[in-house]
Amino acid sequence: MSSTNLVVHTRQESAPTIALVRARRVALSILKPLGIFVPVFLLGTFFTFLLGNLSGLSPAYVQLGDGATPEAVAGLEQKWGLDQPFIVQYVNWFSGILHGDLGTSWYNNLDIAQVLAERAVVSLSAAGLALVIGVVVGFLLGSLAALFHATWIDRAITGFTTAISVLPPFIVGILLVSVFAVGLQLLPAAGYVPIQFGLWPWLSHLILPALALSFDTVADVARQLRTGLVSAYRENYVTGAVVRGLSPRRIFFVHVLRNAVGPSIAILGLKFPTLLGGAVVTEFIFGLPGYGIFASQSALRGDVPAVQGVLVVSIVIVVTFNLIVNIVLNRIMPASARGV
Repeated sequence: MSSTNLVVHTRQESAPTIALVRARRVALSILKPLGIFVPVFLLGTFFTFLLGNLSGLSPAYVQLGDGATPEAVAGLEQKWGLDQPFIVQYVNWFSGILHGDLGTSWYNNLDIAQVLAERAVVSLSAAGLALVIGVVVGFLLGSLAALFHATWIDRAITGFTTAISVLPPFIVGILLVSVFAVGLQLLPAAGYVPIQFGLWPWLSHLILPALALSFDTVADVARQLRTGLVSAYRENYVTGAVVRGLSPRRIFFVHVLRNAVGPSIAILGLKFPTLLGGAVVTEFIFGLPGYGIFASQSALRGDVPAVQGVLVVSIVIVVTFNLIVNIVLNRIMPASARGV
């Protein structure tokens, strides 16, 4: 066999091997988070139900008040299955979760899954837009700081991101309302309009709360990206690319950015739960009917099934988002999956 045919044959054999390795990495990047999701979900749901059981609250006191008679309390608890052993209650509740049934509210007898589906759209819209703003602005600032490393631009961006990272969302929200809603009257101060009534009415009611939530994400993404880019520019492969005559744009986007972006993307998995948590306070300021307000009101009313439903949905959302982040990391940085 000639050397040319040997090379061609070797390449034909190596192509399926490379494809199998990549498929294995993608599969592991999905299966590993799923392997973490199962015990986290089981423990999270168990302790969620346990805390609700230990609270000592009863639907009788929510529906009948403090003047409820023992007979009325016993009757309602039997109706809701609270007279059964703890493990039986948990199994029935967990079985319902697996079928998409989060139970019924003690306060108004509404289906919790349906209520949370409507409320979660509002909260996820605000948190999702905040995440987009954080990623776009953070990547822009981090890239500029790295490209102009050790200059006044770098120092100005570093100072700006440090300053905004310590601002609480509720303070930022009040300032944004004062400036853009009250002062300039460019955006609505409060309320929410579903997207089916128009893209701009929906977006205009989300811009200010999303901005208030995005500051911390902007700061962390910018700082992580700047550090990664500065470190990547010092690697030998960048020197080799310069020697080969590659353009600065190609070096940045093809070689440097791909190897430096990992920590910035990974931090989004930590930031998304913070955005959902911060949305609770932001929803009060901007009058958004999200699931944060629903959780707070349900807790004050003693509506245990509603609070449990919020916690279950939060666990699912956070773990699902981290799964997506892990898959994106595997696609952008194949080297990150080698340790899987």
